[in-house]
Amino acid sequence: MIVALIPGFNPSAQLVPLVRELADSGVFGAVVVINDGSAPECAGIFGEIARFDRVYVLPHAVNLGKGAALKTGLNHIYCFFPDLSGVVVVDADGQHLPADAVKVAKALEKQPECLVMGARAFDGTVPWRSRFGNSFTRTVFRLLTGKRLSDTQSGLRGIPGSMIPMLLKLAANGYEFELDMLLSCKYTGRTIIEEPIRTVYLEGNKSSHFNPILDSMRIYFVLFRFALASLLSAVIDYSVFLFVYNLSASISASQAAARLVSMGFNYSAVKRAVFYSDQKASTTFPKYLALVLVSGLVSYLLIEGLVLYLPVPVVAAKVIAESAVFLANFAIQRDFIFVPKKAAQAG
Repeated sequence: MIVALIPGFNPSAQLVPLVRELADSGVFGAVVVINDGSAPECAGIFGEIARFDRVYVLPHAVNLGKGAALKTGLNHIYCFFPDLSGVVVVDADGQHLPADAVKVAKALEKQPECLVMGARAFDGTVPWRSRFGNSFTRTVFRLLTGKRLSDTQSGLRGIPGSMIPMLLKLAANGYEFELDMLLSCKYTGRTIIEEPIRTVYLEGNKSSHFNPILDSMRIYFVLFRFALASLLSAVIDYSVFLFVYNLSASISASQAAARLVSMGFNYSAVKRAVFYSDQKASTTFPKYLALVLVSGLVSYLLIEGLVLYLPVPVVAAKVIAESAVFLANFAIQRDFIFVPKKAAQAG
């Protein structure tokens, strides 16, 4: 069975025909709608759709965010539909056509272990904030995961039933939940496929509750967790380096001490907060340690070379050297260290 899930916050009356068409399509065993703390004026809309056969309306007392609404719906569906094979998420603002939701459901039926993304073509008239936001997120997502997707922000997606328990553990409750969903696929070895859908924006997308500033900041924070972990590690690394160098005037001793102290924090941070790795330390740490030794040696040689041959002050040389190895460190950790065996084989 495939169930349709619609998170709704202050929806318009167009939600009623959307739910009716999904329920009558013959493809979905049920339609679950979340009233995410909508205004009292919307009570009539939710009351009307609750009378449809095989339609269930679950309320939030207050607005908790799209991610929280999705988790409420996914939890209910997983608990009460034992023959579940997957869930198709459809937005309540009219951007997703029932026919496209059916297309995503059928693609999920064919590949029940894959996350199916409804990919918009962004042709015709598209609001600037939507075009720019998706383009920027798509570029950064590809850089950080090595995966190319044409539409990273589509809310129309088919979720395998086997993926639901992991999604319920994600901490995100806002729009960033959808991006965390994609990142979790990368680090658990789950394949993402795209199903072309039509691009629909009603009245310049004014019905969307997406805040271009606040919600974008939350989304991009998800993407830049590695940079944040690396920045904090760098603060520790530089502090130890300068302390030891002031005492010994030895670049090699300072570099070794800095790497040793910062290594523990960085390993734990990137393993659990960036790459969602649940592998045993006995699997990941030896590879991580080898990377630390090699990158530390490369950085040391760069520092020595810059100081001896340009010359450059030691502190400036340290900054240049670490910046040079930053992206290489990220790519190696992303694709070779914190990738579970399933993902490595699939890749």
